[in-house]
Amino acid sequence: MKKIVLATLAVATLALADAPAAYNTCKACHGAKGEINITTQSKSRVPANLAKADVEKALHGYKDGTYGGPMKGIMKGQVMKLSDADIKALAEYIGK
Repeated sequence: MKKIVLATLAVATLALADAPAAYNTCKACHGAKGEINITTQSKSRVPANLAKADVEKALHGYKDGTYGGPMKGIMKGQVMKLSDADIKALAEYIGK
């Protein structure tokens, strides 16, 4: 049992190891790799289902206010501090 727990922790650590630092604030609502959308119970777009270019476009759109539905205010607050490089890294990490 101890080996199973240690192996699970090791795999989880490796899975998150390549996450950009900017993704730390995303995990609470979007899961470890963008696979969920807790704030809308995944009724709106799930980030991991989007192409990398679409993730990048969405994040820039949230930042400049041209993208998003009723929850865009929450996202705008989250992305305002992101640089273009951060957005690119997030798109590479989350997108298909």
